[in-house]
Amino acid sequence: MYDFPHLATLAAGVLATSFVSGIFGMAGGMLLMGILLAIMPLAAAMALHGVTQMASNGWRAWLWRTHIRWPIVLRFAAGSLVAAALLAVVAARPSKPVALLILGVTPFIGLRLPVALRLNVARPAHAALSGAICMTMQLLAGVSGPILDVFFVQSGLERRGIVATKAAVQALGHALKLAYFGTLLASDGGSLPPDLVAAAVVLALVGTQGSRRVVDLISDAQFLRWSRRLIVGISVAYLLQGSALLIGAVVPSA
Repeated sequence: MYDFPHLATLAAGVLATSFVSGIFGMAGGMLLMGILLAIMPLAAAMALHGVTQMASNGWRAWLWRTHIRWPIVLRFAAGSLVAAALLAVVAARPSKPVALLILGVTPFIGLRLPVALRLNVARPAHAALSGAICMTMQLLAGVSGPILDVFFVQSGLERRGIVATKAAVQALGHALKLAYFGTLLASDGGSLPPDLVAAAVVLALVGTQGSRRVVDLISDAQFLRWSRRLIVGISVAYLLQGSALLIGAVVPSA
């Protein structure tokens, strides 16, 4: 059971991060994952994150549906399904410190990745490989937005096309993540309260809807500049949090 402070934090977190995600397509998901990991067990946090982000991204994809590049989505989905199946076979199950460290380090890998090694989702083979990589990130760290953003940089899409197409592929990724961690949660005898799930979905949709006007107002240059600043700031916080948890688990208290 969750007390009022936890529920209030969850509600505010879902609403605010869905608004941010609606603008930048990724930073909000990272923020929400950190909030959930701080409050809930890993499997429950991953499952609830999957619910809210599936709703948020699905609604965002619907709002911008005329800008979605469906060939990219279909190829990306094929790679995602293969990766999810392989990880299910090996029963991958990360710990909180590992998930936070992956969350923190992934954006820096993406930002520093040599241009020659950056995948381009506009290319068929690259789109499928991008799907496999991002699905792996989803199941190990809960989000894949920062590395996914790198795969869209060279796609030639303008910001609405990026937001719409990313929303479509992320909705699929979060649906697969929900199925994966929902199964793990059930096997542990746990569950998510239906009223909590319903409230999270509604708040995610409200936050996403409210972001649309902001996307219309900002320029492509502002979009790229502020999304990078947000991701770097969030990543540093997660590296520190993950390191603290890992050190606390390794070094016994006096």
